[in-house]
Amino acid sequence: MARQARIKSSTGVYHVMLKGIDSRNIFMDEDDKLFFMEKLIRARKLGEFKLYAYCLMDNHVHLLLKEGEELGVSIKRITVGYVRYHNQKYGRTGHLFQNRYNSEPVEDERYLLAVMRYIHNNPLKAHMVESQAEYIWSSYQKYLDAYKNIFSWVDTEIVQSYFKNSVDFEKFSCEENQDDCLDTRTFVKYTDEGIKDLIKAHQHYSRIMDLPKTERNECIQLIYRETGGSIRQLSRVLGIGKRIIENAIKEQ
Repeated sequence: MARQARIKSSTGVYHVMLKGIDSRNIFMDEDDKLFFMEKLIRARKLGEFKLYAYCLMDNHVHLLLKEGEELGVSIKRITVGYVRYHNQKYGRTGHLFQNRYNSEPVEDERYLLAVMRYIHNNPLKAHMVESQAEYIWSSYQKYLDAYKNIFSWVDTEIVQSYFKNSVDFEKFSCEENQDDCLDTRTFVKYTDEGIKDLIKAHQHYSRIMDLPKTERNECIQLIYRETGGSIRQLSRVLGIGKRIIENAIKEQ
């Protein structure tokens, strides 16, 4: 089947996502993320693109950039070397990223700001941190540094022009996004604690095994759709057998 043509951006700005194949982790430790960052920084220089935001999660990556050379060429500069490094380090072969990459055009600065906020909020959504500034693998701290006139290789100028100081930037970053950015529900990998927090927010989930089979399976399906957790992870967190989880998901 032929690949669907990518929608071109009239501004040259794109929200790009790289996802691990079968939602598997693409980063196993901090050294992996450091190596990826080296490839990203080098690609930015060689490809002459502007990088407005980024966030590295365990099983996916967000980039907000304005292309210099053709977008696919820049992404290839980043991914080819990383895949080679990853496969050699972990003794695997074949593809690491799913469908090369996903992208959406960013046609105005209002949406650029929304996407930037969406990207920086990924670790919060996954319950990995309590504030954006705590997560070291995103460009959020680079913006705070830029307001202190600390050099940053992230291109912060456009975003900074909308906020006179870091206080205004942080306030905007904490506001809820109203825009539908690229769907990342299956890209965000929830921690066990993140799933437990979701269960606490829905009190009847905590007594899931006491529910009738139909209601129990509906709860399992909702948790699965919301978190994208694996059968093994949901079994571990919910205290339910993997076969029960698997059968409930199949009924969707």
